Amino acid sequence: MRRPDLIGHPGAPPPVPGWPTSRSLLSGLALAVLLLALITWQVAVHGPLARADEHLSDSLVHPSRGWALLADLGSIVVAVPVLAVVLVYVGLRARRAGTERWWREPVGAGLLMAAVPAIVVPMKELVARPGPPVMGPGTGFYPSGHTATAVVAYGSATLLLLPWLHRAYVRRLVLAGCLALNAAVAVGLVIRGFHWPLDVVASWCLCGALLILLCLFARRPSPSPPRSSSSS
Repeated sequence: MRRPDLIGHPGAPPPVPGWPTSRSLLSGLALAVLLLALITWQVAVHGPLARADEHLSDSLVHPSRGWALLADLGSIVVAVPVLAVVLVYVGLRARRAGTERWWREPVGAGLLMAAVPAIVVPMKELVARPGPPVMGPGTGFYPSGHTATAVVAYGSATLLLLPWLHRAYVRRLVLAGCLALNAAVAVGLVIRGFHWPLDVVASWCLCGALLILLCLFARRPSPSPPRSSSSS
């Protein structure tokens, strides 16, 4: 039986070019946590950063249906099915490649997605930030749930998919698509007036940290090269 081709095994293909080292991932994790702590503190005490955020939002809001459609890309009914399809695809590819515990990364990404509301909802209750004026009375806008869903769903899908893509330009297109989707969600939320800008930035920091944890957890398998006709 052919053994799984994993990084570090003799004869395994090289890892995905540009994949960050553990040291750089840990540095990014620390930075994301520090930024999240700073933003949360400023929002909780309504400090200068939070006041500047509200002034910026006032100049950006344009409540039209078009922007709401962009924001909907971060809804559970759109983002989670995309992640589910990728997790099934990656799991099947890993199983066909003979990877031991082929289900490990897809299950890890699925659990990470399930953990998002368990983290975001208590933060919303604790901070109890009011929304932009167009949203009317009420609290619970910090951090942005749509942003968190988009970051974890599209980000996890991209991280697990990249090692199975052979061509560099395809990997670049997938990564660019992930960034574009998350940017679209952020723009839609802020300009439509669903969230303050810092609500979105805080979710980027929070879920960026979660994706870094997923990177550290993943074994980063590389796709097996085509087998020659002389292979047994």
